[in-house]
Amino acid sequence: MSTTPIRFGIVGSGWRAEFFARLARALPERLAVAGVVTRSAERVAQVKAEWGVPAFRAVSELCAAEPEFVIPSVPWEITPQVVRELVAHEVPVLAETPPAPDVRGLQELWDAVGGATRAGGGGLVQVAEQYTLMPGHAARLALVRDGVIGKVTSVQVSSTHMYHAMSLIRHMLGVACDPVTVTARAFTAPLADPLSPGGWSDDLTPKDAVNTLALLDFGEGRTGLYDFTDNQWWNPLRARRIVVRGSLGEIVDDTVVRMADPRTPVESALTRRRTGTDLNLEGPEVHHISFDGRVVWRNDYVGASLSEDDLAVVDLLCRTGAWVRDAGPEPYPLAEGCQDHLLALAIEESSRTGAPVTTAVQAWAAR
Repeated sequence: MSTTPIRFGIVGSGWRAEFFARLARALPERLAVAGVVTRSAERVAQVKAEWGVPAFRAVSELCAAEPEFVIPSVPWEITPQVVRELVAHEVPVLAETPPAPDVRGLQELWDAVGGATRAGGGGLVQVAEQYTLMPGHAARLALVRDGVIGKVTSVQVSSTHMYHAMSLIRHMLGVACDPVTVTARAFTAPLADPLSPGGWSDDLTPKDAVNTLALLDFGEGRTGLYDFTDNQWWNPLRARRIVVRGSLGEIVDDTVVRMADPRTPVESALTRRRTGTDLNLEGPEVHHISFDGRVVWRNDYVGASLSEDDLAVVDLLCRTGAWVRDAGPEPYPLAEGCQDHLLALAIEESSRTGAPVTTAVQAWAAR
């Protein structure tokens, strides 16, 4: 395996772009920013000074710096345009989620770049969907794929929004791009909202918050339940939950129930080894997650003291680097990202109209 850091570029200089640059600074032996594209000369100077990386005004200038792949980190409506421009330069792309804002945009983007491939294999365009790589979800997926709870028939997610939740539901169920019937409703109720990306509000006055519930019928007895409340990512008054039900048991958050024999139901825990608590001096981070004494997820970046979301994004970046170096599989193909957002848009449509929505089989289903 190469010891040379993976060099990636970024188009955009907002908070999410800075997120990727920050992770590269945290792991300089693994990741390096080849350059950032931003719009104004003033912002170019600012990025160079504050982020300590090269900055450019045009995609062509970034491509000349020979990044191994590029992340378009721009508003939804601009992403398809940037993806097309990068593909025209034959540069591998890790597009932010979602890859296009609406169904027509997804279809047009697929028609334009879905057939673009790398010489080493796989589609030239991948998607920066990290949720299946988050430690807890990765551990649950490992148990699902090991058949610990039998055939998965139902997944309930109340955690993150739209396409991210769709990725979790689809991968836990093991479904691809077949038609799905979605029935969704939105309900408004008062809820205090003490914490947001802007910080603590010091205000506990309840305000109207929308709770969206959706049932997804994938056929053959397979269902998904989506439950999301405005600002659920940040609001400490709304917990995150996941339930994965199978033919031989279920996983509820970090608890696993299944049968040890025909008369013995047993319960086990997904257990994190966390350091930095009390007198532990190893530093604050999660080292691994175990199940009945067996490690089912391991932190490959120990020492960087990253949050679990950061670990998932770093893992995605490193997997993308391995792929472009022909040392690993595609990290998250464009077809997967398109299908995730297609289902998310169906939830929005059903919630808005009050009628069920059945998705059509799209062109990317063939990939």
